[in-house]
Amino acid sequence: MDHVHHGKSSETFLDSEEILAELNLKGDETFMDAGCGDGHIAIKAIERYLPEGTVYAVDAYDESIKELNDYINKNNFENLIAVEADITKAIPGVEEDSVDVALMVNVFHGFTSGNRDDVIDEFARILKYGGRMAIIDFKPLEMSWGPPTDIRYSPDELEKIFDNHNFRKVYLNDDIGAEIPQGKSHYLIIFEKE
Repeated sequence: MDHVHHGKSSETFLDSEEILAELNLKGDETFMDAGCGDGHIAIKAIERYLPEGTVYAVDAYDESIKELNDYINKNNFENLIAVEADITKAIPGVEEDSVDVALMVNVFHGFTSGNRDDVIDEFARILKYGGRMAIIDFKPLEMSWGPPTDIRYSPDELEKIFDNHNFRKVYLNDDIGAEIPQGKSHYLIIFEKE
């Protein structure tokens, strides 16, 4: 069974500014926040980093998407698009080879069954060649919060998994997130579609 945490936000323990700065966005890319939750990263991306770009905020939780659509309508964001979708199946309305950078924050550890490969295949479909898949997730360390340790992936495990889908690792920051006794709680790993 997959680990489910619909509606939760990482805003209290992950700095969206730090995350977006790590992605080296130019300002005109097509970006996706997959498993966007409350949308705080997608909103910051469109406001500060992608003034000429397009941002897809995707989540399976209908309440998050409804609230995000309300925000979009109130603020007249034409280039911020909220999409309700189960990314283990498909992301409707997003064309093949159209996304430059996809970001998944505290989501990938939830894919513990056969749907993990389906998720990667869907990102292989929507990302451009040379497009980047960025994953931020909990380190597989004992800590008093976060998902169960046994469902967390290490960066090395992710590298092997993504390599099987023609993605190569291009960047790793294993020192991101909240302070814990062992250092920091999270890592950021970026893969490029080949």
